[in-house]
Amino acid sequence: MAYREIYCVDCRRILGRYNIKYYPESKMGEIIKSCHDQHVREGHELVQRRSK
Repeated sequence: MAYREIYCVDCRRILGRYNIKYYPESKMGEIIKSCHDQHVREGHELVQRRSK
C-alpha cells in the first residue's frame, strides 16, 4: 500500500505517515496546519514524500 509521509528536513525525522487512499493531497495541507503547526512556526521545512 502506498503512503505519503510528512518529513521534517531540519529534525531529520518522519512526523507522520498517511495512506494515500484515505488522505488525498488536499487533506494533507489541513493535517500539516492542524497537527504539525509547531514545526512550521519554528521555521522548519516540511516535505511531503511518497513511500511504499
